[in-house]
Amino acid sequence: MPVKIRLQRHGKKGKPFYWIVAADARSKRDGKFLEKLGIYNPNTNPATIELNIDGAVQWLNNGAQPSDTAKRLLSYKGALLKHHLLGGLRKGALTAEQVEEKFNAWVSDKDAAVAAKVSGLTKEQEAEKAKALTAEKAVNDKRISDAQALEAEAAAEVAAAEAAELAATEAAAAEEVAEEAPATEEVVAEEAPATEATEEVVAEEAPATDEAPATEEAAEDAKEA
Repeated sequence: MPVKIRLQRHGKKGKPFYWIVAADARSKRDGKFLEKLGIYNPNTNPATIELNIDGAVQWLNNGAQPSDTAKRLLSYKGALLKHHLLGGLRKGALTAEQVEEKFNAWVSDKDAAVAAKVSGLTKEQEAEKAKALTAEKAVNDKRISDAQALEAEAAAEVAAAEAAELAATEAAAAEEVAEEAPATEEVVAEEAPATEATEEVVAEEAPATDEAPATEEAAEDAKEA
């Protein structure tokens, strides 16, 4: 029975993830499988790959053929390298200790490279986050500045309206005072002729007083007669 190591699709639409399986080459892609060897999730950064290396190497030793994508994943995790080293062990070119040493050294280098990549991604994410925070702070500062400007403008408009209202009130009061002033002068002017009339009455009555001595002279003349 030909065996193929391939990917079996899972997940929802738009966000798939895959199982790495050993399955009969004649079965459907997402049908029955012989063994689940790992998972592959391309939705993370970096992609998540988990693999049972020893199980994959055993299937490779038994003649299983990986698909193109599965082959890249097996190579990335070192399964193909270990399969190759075990081939050298079978041929007597390497000892078991050398196989383990070479494979462990490769794994260490691979882990360091992955860690460096993750660290770089983390720094980039932090830089992007800091940039986003700076941009957000600038936007917030602008909003505060605009709000303060609007408040100052509104306060200026209120002050101008109050000043205009006060000026209008003072102008109205001044007009009322100006209208009352002539009326007072007219009243004074109207009262003045009455005083003059009183003086005229006194002047007219004065001659009656002057005629009194003439009457006394007449009385004296009568006595002498």
